[in-house]
Amino acid sequence: MSAVRARVAGWALVGLAVANAAVVVGLWAVGGLADVHDLASGLAGAGRLCGLLGAYTALLQLLLLARLPFVERLAGLPRLMVWHRVNGQACLGLLLAHVVLITAGYTIGDAIGLWAELERLITGYPGVITAVAGLVALIAVVVSSLGAVRRRLRYETWWFTHLYAYLGIALAFSHQLATGTDFIGRPAARLYWIALYVVTGATVLVFRALVPLARSLWLDLRVVRIVEEGPAVTSIEVGGRHLHRLKVRSGQFFTWRFLLRDRWWEAHPFSLSAAPDGRRLRITVKGLGDFTERARAIPPGTRVIAEGPFGAFTAAGRRRPRVALIAGGVGITPIRALLEDMPGEPGDIAVIYRASHDDDVILRAELDELAARRGAELHYVVGEGGARLLSAEHLQALVPDIAARDVYVCGPPAMTSATRASLESSGVSGRHIYTEQFAF
Repeated sequence: MSAVRARVAGWALVGLAVANAAVVVGLWAVGGLADVHDLASGLAGAGRLCGLLGAYTALLQLLLLARLPFVERLAGLPRLMVWHRVNGQACLGLLLAHVVLITAGYTIGDAIGLWAELERLITGYPGVITAVAGLVALIAVVVSSLGAVRRRLRYETWWFTHLYAYLGIALAFSHQLATGTDFIGRPAARLYWIALYVVTGATVLVFRALVPLARSLWLDLRVVRIVEEGPAVTSIEVGGRHLHRLKVRSGQFFTWRFLLRDRWWEAHPFSLSAAPDGRRLRITVKGLGDFTERARAIPPGTRVIAEGPFGAFTAAGRRRPRVALIAGGVGITPIRALLEDMPGEPGDIAVIYRASHDDDVILRAELDELAARRGAELHYVVGEGGARLLSAEHLQALVPDIAARDVYVCGPPAMTSATRASLESSGVSGRHIYTEQFAF
């Protein structure tokens, strides 16, 4: 798709989202404005509008990560993740404003105390308790996504918590139809909102479940080999048929579901650690969570459902003939795949691998062999060097012409952000920096 067509299509999607938000406001205004005649009714009306917009942004939240191929191609996964975070914060803010404004409006209008009003709302209105439960579920999802909290959670806990988003939205919808004054006696509004929920649910079901399942069964994806790379590092090779038809590039990732009896329901994102060759897909995992610690026990022949490929961390966006590939920790996996098949002459590629200890360096033998074969520079940066390591001065010492290269950076969020800042201080333009963050 050309840049112009992509821009037009992107703005068309934004326009569609804004147009639906305008419809939501318009449907509220048709009946809601007429009910506003004093402070109490004004607060209640504003609360209802916040609730409607909160429900709408919750549906957008699901669509942003519904893995719609054309949306990801237009925006790119990193940008979608930013939109997802901002939209999620807006959604929670609107829903909390809904609760506060509605309660305040009703309390003033009924001329009773706050606790008495809360008791009346909970006991006198159907669906309020379920709505509160849904709001609590959505708050738990948002809290679990905060950086300080997320770093303390195992991936499995974080992933399972996010499933409550679907429950929270479903409970909110039941409350919306049962007690929303904007729907009672207004068939057009009810039909519109039902259509929004049905379309969103169907989209998520098709692209997050049915398409990956059907494709994985057609490809007959199965584990073919488990390789122990080190004390806590395991490579999993997945084979199948027609793998050459997968439009996958080095640097991309899949969400993997290994159909084990006790863990079939878990989905894990892992980048390819070897260039796709049409015969196998390989990932390399480090023992950081329940699944990764037991990966070496997966029996060959286990069926696999793979959702993807995702991500724009590939050579497709490369603009310059020379590149630098910078990895931190297990972030070396997509970098290793890029090193294997990224176009370039000897001397065009430089690899920098940052690790805290020698034991944290994985796939060393493969990296040494690939670097020798490709004529690439390979630098291992190991130790607790603090801010000096991968600083602007350090990067320039390792790769003197780094400002004239495209630079790919993959690692933990803190390392990725710090390295990007160092690169910009070294004179590397932001449009020549490609990043991928490994949060788990």
